[in-house]
Amino acid sequence: MPQRERDLLEDTEDAPVIQLVNQLLRRAVLAGASDLHVEPYEGGLRARMRVDGFLQPVLDRSDVPVKRIVSRLKVMAGLDIAETRLPQDGRIPLRLGGRLIDTRVSAMPGNYGERVVLRILDRQAGLMPLEGLGLMPAQVAQLERMSALPNGIILATGPTGSGKTTTLYSLLKLANREARNIVTVEDPVEYDLPGISQSQINAEIGMTFAAGLRATLRQDPDVILVGEIRDGETVSVAAQAALTGHLVFSSLHANGSVGAVVRLRDLGLDDFLIASTLRGVIAQRLLRRLCPECRRAHPPTAAEAAQFTRHDLPVPSEVCDAQGCVACSGSGYSGRVGIFEMIEVDEALRGAIDDGLPETRLRHIALSERDTLIGHGLAQVAQGNTSLAETLRVLGDVA
Repeated sequence: MPQRERDLLEDTEDAPVIQLVNQLLRRAVLAGASDLHVEPYEGGLRARMRVDGFLQPVLDRSDVPVKRIVSRLKVMAGLDIAETRLPQDGRIPLRLGGRLIDTRVSAMPGNYGERVVLRILDRQAGLMPLEGLGLMPAQVAQLERMSALPNGIILATGPTGSGKTTTLYSLLKLANREARNIVTVEDPVEYDLPGISQSQINAEIGMTFAAGLRATLRQDPDVILVGEIRDGETVSVAAQAALTGHLVFSSLHANGSVGAVVRLRDLGLDDFLIASTLRGVIAQRLLRRLCPECRRAHPPTAAEAAQFTRHDLPVPSEVCDAQGCVACSGSGYSGRVGIFEMIEVDEALRGAIDDGLPETRLRHIALSERDTLIGHGLAQVAQGNTSLAETLRVLGDVA
């Protein structure tokens, strides 16, 4: 593994391959990209970066030494450049003008050479305030109530890249008081949180989420963050931790807030344990914000108005569409805003979970139409923050 961090603004090495790799990394970091893809293909090398959830081309050339570029990335990540037949994982610690950037590197064999994908983590970017995430004032109050609970499990759900980790970190910051010991088990540690003990899992040597969670219970914690619940062993230990007086935050892959209950059942947790330990669930998605320079407002069409009436929401007098201009590089969007569906497990919902009711029945008990993801998405459309097309792209044309 590389021992020193490279500052991309100070690296003066003259080799063209080194210059090209540094230029790719620099462009991705400065653009705020979450991922950089380096992909050999029959005609040469293509590089793309993911910004606001969408891949954008950065480079597509046939005149570059593909193998040397891939080898350079592998050397920086401390990978075996002689091994080209097996997937490999590593990391590249970098600096950009003094900012610490951590990149997770995945190399995967392909038809025309190894494909390298880098996940870019700006560990010193800091966390946005809750209001900046897109939360309504009532939802901020909900999160503050959840973070003050003495015990139980609070889950963030959503697809990869929907901002679950950011929400959990924001909850940790709310819960972070001098009188509480907070311990995390993560993969990877994405942000440095002052005053919080953070641990990195390493499955290759047996440091799994479940093993790390068991170990943290011997560290006299009050609050525990487990990066992800992905198997029966982890969920069982998390439930036991909640029963023994700890507050546990974690993420879970489920489509919605109520869907988390079904997912916990699927992982083998009994209904009575879910009912007695689950305190709240946050489901979230990220919608691209319309560019303020070029968005165009117009009265809603009949089809657009129907989307609002289907969900018992008032039809706005106008909605906005994406156009595209120089400021947003022609995309029509700039930045993203979060939408959140939250449930707190009250007595009625606890009894329904304990009785083993299906997801549709639980949803009717837990959520009104305007509190669902689609309800909050349409509210963002009504406020002119995003387009109806973007909301339906992310959430689907749900009934």
